[in-house]
Amino acid sequence: MRRIPTCVLTDAGPPEVTGGHAVDRHVQIGSLTKALTGTVLSRMAEAGTVGLDDPVERWLPAPPGTGVTLLNLARHTSGLPRLPPRLGRRDPYAGFGQAELLGLVRGLDTVAVRPPGAEEYSNLGYAVLGAALAAAGGAAYEELLDTHVLRPLGVTEVTAHPSPGRRLTAPGLLPGVRRRPWTMDGAILPAGGLWATPRAVAGLVVGLLVERRLGEPSVSWQSAGPLRWHNGATGDASVFAGAVDDGRWVVVHRLNGRAEDTDHAGVDRLGRPE
Repeated sequence: MRRIPTCVLTDAGPPEVTGGHAVDRHVQIGSLTKALTGTVLSRMAEAGTVGLDDPVERWLPAPPGTGVTLLNLARHTSGLPRLPPRLGRRDPYAGFGQAELLGLVRGLDTVAVRPPGAEEYSNLGYAVLGAALAAAGGAAYEELLDTHVLRPLGVTEVTAHPSPGRRLTAPGLLPGVRRRPWTMDGAILPAGGLWATPRAVAGLVVGLLVERRLGEPSVSWQSAGPLRWHNGATGDASVFAGAVDDGRWVVVHRLNGRAEDTDHAGVDRLGRPE
């Protein structure tokens, strides 16, 4: 039976770390990346670099008239499918690069599975959003993230490429053996490819959701009553991050185990919303 290393950070006390987890090692945060990509969009819109209602074809070689906007992509209402086609099985995103993404963008009208405005959670949509922001900003996604989110909040320890010595991956069945993480530093990066230390995630939650130092939380955050939250999961890592209106907040990160149990642990620490 695999160990489930766990790290819990809250506003109420010191970190709770078990099973060999750590507050200062980089771990995959999966779709929590989307909350940061949405914040980049909000900040670039406030600066006038992009418009929330910009059609995708303004920034990428998409067919004209698809009706898909940047805001659709951020809200999961683009009508694009959850996943890009033809992904691998063991390391699904390893072969999904910029060439593959742009090939899908050029046929965006045929790739969509629903009309714009219909809700369809989409990792592909966030990959397209990240590419559009990079084109509009004239910089790589990581540079935009640093400029618009990390540096203004004073948060470090968030990256697509942590040094091997700082990475923490899931333990395997045999002693000393670690599970190989998914490769997510290609076109899928803005949808779920970032690594961060748990203490950096806590800094983001406090800065974005509690203190709101960059304004109102972006549309990428999920809402349930007084709770703003987002989760994320890769092959062997899962995270839940959220805060409620009275200032309480939580970050739960686990290696191995079910992502649903990570979500439940986070919500239970805050108290379930009405």
